[in-house]
Amino acid sequence: MSEHIVSPKLYLLIFLALMVLTGTTVYAATVDLNHYYRGLNVIVALVIAACKALLVVLFFMHAYYSSKRTQLIIVAGVFWLAIMLSLTLGDYASRSWDVH
Repeated sequence: MSEHIVSPKLYLLIFLALMVLTGTTVYAATVDLNHYYRGLNVIVALVIAACKALLVVLFFMHAYYSSKRTQLIIVAGVFWLAIMLSLTLGDYASRSWDVH
């Protein structure tokens, strides 16, 4: 079984991308995006975090170069997480929030 050799230049590019995304997260935290749409700050933060997690999983955990079976397991895990989150958020949205 041969391992894929990743160039240090690629690691440097991924590191720089992660640093840019981290800076974007810090900047987004200082801007009030809720003025435009309620909850937009959280949405932007989660999208940036998902991009950073995707870079880490694909390149630092070598999922990009792994076998198709491993990639299928990763996709199935993300799909299952999406199902669980949608069920949880559906329950959260359907409750009445009467404060007595």
